Formats: sequence, C-alpha cells, structure tokens
Amino acid sequence: MNPETAAALARVALANVRREYPRKLDHLLNGSTEELTPRLVHPAFYGSYDWHSAVHMHWLLARCLRLHPDLKEGEQIARVLDLHLSEKCIAAELRYFNSAAGRSFERPYGWAWLLELEAELARLARGWSVAPLASELARRFGRFVQVSPYPIRTGSHGNTAFACVLALDYARSEGKQELETQIKAAAVKWYGADRNAPLAYEPSLDDFLSPALVEALLMQEVLEPVKFRAWFAEFLPADVVSLPVPTPTDRTDPKQSHLDGLSLSRAWCLRRLGYADAAERHLAAALPHVVGGDYVGEHWLASFAALALSAAAPRTP
Repeated sequence: MNPETAAALARVALANVRREYPRKLDHLLNGSTEELTPRLVHPAFYGSYDWHSAVHMHWLLARCLRLHPDLKEGEQIARVLDLHLSEKCIAAELRYFNSAAGRSFERPYGWAWLLELEAELARLARGWSVAPLASELARRFGRFVQVSPYPIRTGSHGNTAFACVLALDYARSEGKQELETQIKAAAVKWYGADRNAPLAYEPSLDDFLSPALVEALLMQEVLEPVKFRAWFAEFLPADVVSLPVPTPTDRTDPKQSHLDGLSLSRAWCLRRLGYADAAERHLAAALPHVVGGDYVGEHWLASFAALALSAAAPRTP
C-alpha cells in the first residue's frame, strides 16, 4: 500500500467516520421512548452507514497512519481518533453492549473488527485504545466460539471463519492465550473434517467473503504447516488459481457492491495463502471501484482494499 493509495483510502475513511446519515439501524427496542440518534447512542462509531463499518473505517485510519506516518492526512486522522476514541466515548459504547440491546449486537463480525481495531491501535502505539470494550468483546467472543456447536458458513457478516481470523490476530498481538486456544479449538471442531469445498458454487449475490477461502486462511493460522497442507489438499482440490473474478453489473445496488468486496477479500486470502497471481487478478478488478463510487460501496470497501494491499505473506513451513 503505497503512500498515494494510503492517502486516498484515508480520505474516504475520514469522510465516512464523521458522516452520521444515512444510517442503518440494528437495535433491539425495549421501550417506546428509546433515543436512537446515532451520535448519541454510539458516540465513537456513529458514522459510515452502520456500526461495524464505522469500526473498520477507524481501523483503516490507524493502519494508514501506521504504515505511512508522514501522510499529510495524519493530523486529521489524529484529531478524529482523539475525538472518537476518547475514554468517554468508549465507555458509552461499552454501556450500550452491557444494555439489554447489546447482548448479541454485531456478533460476530462487529466484535471481530473491534478486536482487530484494538490490535492495530496497539501496533500504532500512539496512545489510542479501545481496550475496555475490546476486553469485554474478547470475553464474549471466546464464550461464543466455545459453546457454538456449528460454524456459520455464509459469505457475509455472520461468517465465523473471518471473525476468528481477526480475533486471532488480536489474541496473538495482545498475548491473550486463552482466547487463542479457544479459537484454535473451535476452528478444528468446526472445520477439521471438511472436504471438497464447493468452490464452484461461489459466489452468491450476498457474498463479500469466500466461505471456502476464508476458512482455509483460518486453518492455515491454527494448524502446523504439514498438517495444513494435508488438510488443504483434501479441502480445496479445485483449481484455486483460475477462480473467476466476480462481475457486478450494478454497483449502486447494495448487494452487488458486495461482489467488489468479495474480490478484495479473496485477494487478501489468496495473498496470504500464497496465490499471488490470482490475488492480483481479483485486486485489479475491484480496486478501481473503491474510491469515488456509490456510497453503498464506498462506506466500507476501502477497509477491504487495505486488508488486501497490506496482506502478509504465507507462513514459512
């Protein structure tokens, strides 16, 4: 992610995290007098159309600043993070999660992105933190994966493999050994016996994640290299290299915008799994539509572009 790209993505994030409307509400009403003004209910994460997008747009700001500390947008980023991630704002967010409406709010996708935000803020090491909320959601996440008998295999927000990849990064970067152990055990329980993933059935119109590839990425993270190679050979015998790139026909449609996200998240997975050429094909198809497009895509796609552009290489055996 070069400085020019980082600056462009940061500008998108700066606009989005401060944009209060339009706002998609996800709230369990417990009375007729509840106040649902986004900035009042979620003073840290009121922008970007919905809560989880606001969270990962803040992650994007932190990552851009960490990778390119001399960005001219750096002062704006710092002001936004100072304001939105204050102790007062994060305490209010935590109160919401501890309210009747917050028990399963944004589980597991928003939880995982909040944990990934905390991991990125710690790597940035500039004093910003969402630690009180992260600690609570980490506890809930560990309990969730422990007691869930089955995974969620959808290619959208509910996907447990994607959430576990992000939460595992938090667990490792923050030294949360218990959470790491819980995620590893759940991954093996849910996915260890999987064979012959139906890659040809992907995508559905709702997908912005590849259920098969993100599962493979999680298993790469939790299995020893020799065991992973054996598992992967049985799980994905199909030709991953020639996987067709998704082709949306109307990028103003919210569901079709997911397909650009799918290309970006596939690129992230493929890079980390060692398929650089296939990753580049997917990245090239979606990257031109990340900045300057319709708001249905622009409020979130930049985060997935950053995931792909800054993806780590696969583990060395």
